[in-house]
Amino acid sequence: MANKTMAREELLTRTFVELADTLVADFDVVELLTLLADRCVEVLDVAAAGLMLVNPDGDLRVMASSSEAMRVLELFEVQAKEGPCPDCFRTGEPVIATDLTKVSERWPRFAVEAMNAGFRSVQALPMRLRGNVIGALNLFHVDTGEMRQGDVEAAQALADVATIAVLSHRAVLEVQIVNDQLTQALNSRVVIEQAKGMVAESRGLAIDEAFSALRSHARDHNLRLVDVANDVINGALPTASLEGPLT
Repeated sequence: MANKTMAREELLTRTFVELADTLVADFDVVELLTLLADRCVEVLDVAAAGLMLVNPDGDLRVMASSSEAMRVLELFEVQAKEGPCPDCFRTGEPVIATDLTKVSERWPRFAVEAMNAGFRSVQALPMRLRGNVIGALNLFHVDTGEMRQGDVEAAQALADVATIAVLSHRAVLEVQIVNDQLTQALNSRVVIEQAKGMVAESRGLAIDEAFSALRSHARDHNLRLVDVANDVINGALPTASLEGPLT
């Protein structure tokens, strides 16, 4: 028994280390959450585990499941919008059902599906950071009753680390998007400046007049200014075809 407890603690510690490593290295979100689901089954006293994350439209999506039966059941939750995971996500609080035979009024369709899959109790824990709920962790049991408090605390801690990792990953992607947009804007400006110079030189216009000619052409033809500038530079749009003051 002591060896089993030690092995459990070692695996739990290793899981925390692996999850924490994702905070400083590139990682696959699905692989991270699959690891979490699998380790919940290995370390905690649960029969199956699964995770859902909210998408940008505010809808939950199944991200990881410890088994195919679990995946099918979670898909049913999403489609029916009924069950512990949706409730947990909506409230941001843990949801417990110690006996699925007694929740037919609360989850009339889900309870039947879960029991048909062989489960008898469930607990859902929020993936939450400072009030920002991004999903939920589902933990299913083949017996009725509550989870041991130590297992609940360990599961919530795992969910918390995964939440931080997912949010950190999103923040990195958002920064990258902003940087890419800034780089694109700067590159576009260089192209526009080059086109302005070409129009000014070929048409004998002032720089401001050349810019106005480019903008007018873009508006009149429902084109992006940078695309018009590129066409001028590569010769696809002759400068003579641009409207502007005659010289």
